[in-house]
Amino acid sequence: MNRRRAPTGASTPPSPSPGTTRPTPPNCSVGSTGRCGTSESRSEPAVLDSDRHGAVEDAAAALGHVWATTMRVLTAKGYHDYLWAPASLKLGNGLGQLRGKFDGDVRAGNAYVIAPGSVHATGALYELVDQDQPPASAPAWLLNALTGAVPRPRPQNVERAQTGRGKNLVGLVRFVLESQSGERNSRLFWASCRAFEAGTAADSNVASALLDAAVHTGLSDAEARQTITSAYRSRAVR
Repeated sequence: MNRRRAPTGASTPPSPSPGTTRPTPPNCSVGSTGRCGTSESRSEPAVLDSDRHGAVEDAAAALGHVWATTMRVLTAKGYHDYLWAPASLKLGNGLGQLRGKFDGDVRAGNAYVIAPGSVHATGALYELVDQDQPPASAPAWLLNALTGAVPRPRPQNVERAQTGRGKNLVGLVRFVLESQSGERNSRLFWASCRAFEAGTAADSNVASALLDAAVHTGLSDAEARQTITSAYRSRAVR
């Protein structure tokens, strides 16, 4: 059984079936790094691995775009769509904003895909849909979707804090939600201190909202509770 795996970060782009030319983008000299072009414009392969026919087209439509023609390989379940992406983006296997919109995976960087011309364990032949179609450059909207941050859902307790005694403390919850790595504990501590000073942090809605916000940013439940408790103790001794 011929089951070649084509590394997306290999020294050359994946080969099409025997007897065809290797796909190479314009002005590209493939070297041992697998990147093409000048140091400012080098490219590397990226593959969208669809789990069903039409999956990538549906994902594009969900984001308001039309999927353009590119090198496409028929797989056991769907397609492999090959693209050239800027090496500087250092794409990996993350779906980014495609999560929940694309039925499939992204393979880039040091990831592997089964090469055209291979036979899958199911007996399916991985073959090019059009042997004359080279990989296209990845569209800007796709690159933005793959590299953009995924919007995080708002903790339910934020809405609860907007009523009653916690109404004026929603800003503190937002302050915690906007925390970046390395400042989450300090921002939670500061916000908790301000809440206790206002005399409303004992309100279950506000305390829960602060805890939920902290956990939402990446702190563990235990760590967030400890920080809030420390803030309470620091205010209580004054």
